[in-house]
Amino acid sequence: MVQIKDEGIVLEVTDLPFENEAVLNPACIEVNGITHMFYRAVRKGDFVSSIGYCQLDKNGKVINRLDHPILFPEHDYEKKGVEDPRVVFLDGVYYFFYTVYDGKNAMIAYATSQDLAHFEKHGIISAQFTYDEAEDLFRQSKVRESYQFFESVLKDRVGKDVYLWEKDAFIFPKKINGKFALVHRVLPGIQIAYFDSFSELNDDYWRKYFVELDKYIILDPKYEFESRNIGGGAVPIETEDGWLLIYHAVEDSKYGKIYHASAALLDYDNPTKVIGRLRTPLFSPKESWEKTGEVDNVVFPTGCVLRDDRLFIYYGAGDKLVAAKSIDLGSLLSALKRDTVAS
Repeated sequence: MVQIKDEGIVLEVTDLPFENEAVLNPACIEVNGITHMFYRAVRKGDFVSSIGYCQLDKNGKVINRLDHPILFPEHDYEKKGVEDPRVVFLDGVYYFFYTVYDGKNAMIAYATSQDLAHFEKHGIISAQFTYDEAEDLFRQSKVRESYQFFESVLKDRVGKDVYLWEKDAFIFPKKINGKFALVHRVLPGIQIAYFDSFSELNDDYWRKYFVELDKYIILDPKYEFESRNIGGGAVPIETEDGWLLIYHAVEDSKYGKIYHASAALLDYDNPTKVIGRLRTPLFSPKESWEKTGEVDNVVFPTGCVLRDDRLFIYYGAGDKLVAAKSIDLGSLLSALKRDTVAS
């Protein structure tokens, strides 16, 4: 049993118009002893999301918080929200990944920055074709039938012309075999895409990619607590044993959907090779503010910071606020290596 410490609530809503409904799902990166946190902020009324910003000190306490969003909707493809950021520093550049929502389609976009204060948006990088087109591609690959199941679910829920639903994207903080390595999520699993330049990520690239999607799956749902789907959480952490991936898992239970946090250890040179994977959740909803919120029974890990060999995991709780847990990194890696048989 891995011992998890509750670090409590980190961030709650304010009276500011852009974040008076909910704050959740933060990205975190530590620079010179300061943790920069970018979080999804939701306003009341129309529930449009933007990205807020604050800083945490070495004890994880908020010391600075902007009174305005640092990223917000500007284009038609994001008119209903920019959501769930992740931030990665690679080769002197801060890469900022987020979900854009236009009221029907959820897609991946990215921006870059030199200083974490000014961002240049570069637009959508995920596939912009429909699930009908995607279904044809899935049939040519060797993915599970559940990939086609979600195609049917989303068409019924959103509409036949909905684009492939993409979320939870970020790159590894190092190039793998000389290439960018993008973690993304096509329901129900977690996949990886390799490329030399972001300019490659057009529809032709994605069509060829999805024909061979089975070769690029990092994790598919495996255990009961992830019976519905899984998705990438925090940016992978480089350890002496491999890449540590904290992810979220969704269980279809008799009480409805339950969101858990879990962990996997991936091979350093080939992240589709799983070294270890927890057979039970890392943590699950238990506090009142995790069990009841905008969405009940949600812990949604999206940001990690390593301080003195202790891993701090920041997550959205109940889709309403931001909280944190911490764990000894060595203990977690030992648990993952013990679970190699189940990986």
